[in-house]
Amino acid sequence: MSTTERQEAVLHILQNLRDLATLKKLFWEELNYDRANRTLSTRQWPESARQPLAETPILFASGGEDNAFHVVYCQLESDLLLRGHERPVVNHLTQEHPYALFIFSNKDRTQWHFLNVKYDEDAEKRRLYRRIAVRPGTGLRTAAERLSLLDLVDGKLSPLAIQSAHDAAFDVEKVSKDFYHEIANWYFWALKHVVFPKDAPKEQDGRDHISVIRLITRLIFCWFIREKGLIPDVLFDEVKLAKMLDGFAPEKKRNKDSVFYRAILQNLFFATLNTEMDQRGWRRTDQNFMVHSLYRHKECFRDPQTALAWFKDIPFLNGGLFECLDRDFGEGTQPRYLRVDGFSDRDDSYPIVPDFLFFGSEQDVDLSEDYGDKKLKGVRVRGLIDTLNRYKFTIEENTPLDQEVALDPELCGKVFENLLAAYNPETGTTARKATGSFYTPREIVDYMVDESLIAYLKGKLTGKATKDLDKALRALLAHNDEPHGFNEQTIGELIEAIDSLKALDPAVGSGAFPMGLLHKLVHILGKLDPGNERWKTKQIAKLDDVAMREDAKRLFRENYDDYGRKLYLIENCIYGVDIQPIAVQIAKMRFFISLIVDQKVNPKASNRGVRALPNLETKFVAANTLIGIERPTQMLLRDPDIDKKEAELRKVREKHFTTRTLRSKAKCREDDKRLRAEIAELLKSDGWDNTTA
Repeated sequence: MSTTERQEAVLHILQNLRDLATLKKLFWEELNYDRANRTLSTRQWPESARQPLAETPILFASGGEDNAFHVVYCQLESDLLLRGHERPVVNHLTQEHPYALFIFSNKDRTQWHFLNVKYDEDAEKRRLYRRIAVRPGTGLRTAAERLSLLDLVDGKLSPLAIQSAHDAAFDVEKVSKDFYHEIANWYFWALKHVVFPKDAPKEQDGRDHISVIRLITRLIFCWFIREKGLIPDVLFDEVKLAKMLDGFAPEKKRNKDSVFYRAILQNLFFATLNTEMDQRGWRRTDQNFMVHSLYRHKECFRDPQTALAWFKDIPFLNGGLFECLDRDFGEGTQPRYLRVDGFSDRDDSYPIVPDFLFFGSEQDVDLSEDYGDKKLKGVRVRGLIDTLNRYKFTIEENTPLDQEVALDPELCGKVFENLLAAYNPETGTTARKATGSFYTPREIVDYMVDESLIAYLKGKLTGKATKDLDKALRALLAHNDEPHGFNEQTIGELIEAIDSLKALDPAVGSGAFPMGLLHKLVHILGKLDPGNERWKTKQIAKLDDVAMREDAKRLFRENYDDYGRKLYLIENCIYGVDIQPIAVQIAKMRFFISLIVDQKVNPKASNRGVRALPNLETKFVAANTLIGIERPTQMLLRDPDIDKKEAELRKVREKHFTTRTLRSKAKCREDDKRLRAEIAELLKSDGWDNTTA
């Protein structure tokens, strides 16, 4: 059987995986493991390990020398498969079954986890839990490709050799690199065909590099919130789109109508995700000029009312990622229009992004010049939607010791880090030849974050023994379930230190360091304050307005604990600067995803219970941090009016962080600009030069 045939056979079984018999068929018939049927006693286990189980674990397949490699199935009592329920079970099973694959299902067997335990190469030999998630009816191509690698071709292999093969099949980095290659190929292919409006930024080659990266950014964000059930599958279903859209033609290779992009994606980005749910509707014919909060391209839909129903239940997200960049600078009788996104009905204003770039049959294209490699004259490419559908996305963020073999927000961050490097003229040639390894490795980010935090926290905890403190802080930062050992007073000091922390990345790129810092701070707060009471009390105490305090209480009550941790850490502690505006947008997108995953969806609540994303324009900015600050030669007493204006500016930015409407955003931006100009004049009076002020 060929590799492709085996993948298709495994895919068919996964699509119908709803009972133990089908699971046995997968391993006994397709993957060539020997049959077994032995229940595994849990009588000696502690209650914490036995409690999650609905039934006794079953060893149902084995292989290799002396059948020493085992495949064990565990049915859990809960409706959801939670990592915290699986770990204690696996920790006891590995004592008797060191070479094994563990498979978990929920109570009704609608969700499955195939779990591999790999020991890392550190001296501590820490367990690394890696899982492939399977839910029939969802994208299973990645799962089928990975699980087909478990085929036991040679039944005489040692259990260690089989375990090594399993370790390779569960390699998360492999999935990330494969995805990057496909996205990079699509990016260079798309550049040959797309044409964005005249005001969109162009590179020296005349192509729309930034606009294409922005498109990928927006669409991948949508893919993550689709995973959360906030965007319906119908918007990306080629069969249903063909019935709905007039002129939709993914098989036409010279099509310039761009029906899918204009009718579906532009309406999704601008008139749905950036518009309040109760303010949506069709633009009136020959009216609402330059209004981007109303649906356009009504003529593309055969059934406009059904089309509205497709978008109806998608929540408003805010945040700026989906704000249309077209602008009206008109004054009086001298209008001036800036077209960047081209959300317009005018033929001379909307972009050309052909349907075949999203759907349609695979084709070979010449990318040799793009990569600087003559061997890449016939690279296989497919539509972007088809590519995204092939991969498993997860909104649950991986940790260094617990990972899902899927694309989590951090892995997608690496994809964008590579794309930025390929786009950047200074690194482009090197990055393209590196083919997907031009990013900051997770281990390096973790090291930088840990060392920075330990140095900072040591400085805040005065009077503590340095040697013992260093060890205790490293234990606190470690990803494990061990208790931290700090007393109540020190816990309070640590939380206060985190709350007052200010971290600035002067070359933020795609946001690897600040995102790593956010995750580590959330992890620390979860250990120090598992019920979130201290952190919640501290944040609410800062608010003067009664309504804002009540809203903050709801924020903590109605969402997962990490949401309140992340939101206030982002607002008060984390900043980033980069010279490339597109890098800043990608960094913001990663923080948006991180916030959205920890919100609870409530279909009966306003906006489906989803809180609008914050505005991060003053948290992550495009600027050149290599330009130095010229201080006055003689520093006089600081003008007290500067402090007053800076306090006003902080208030404006606090308001801007959470404001929702376009009008209120514009007002905050005007106030921000005015106050900065006033502060600049005061600084000049204090002796600062014009450029620095």
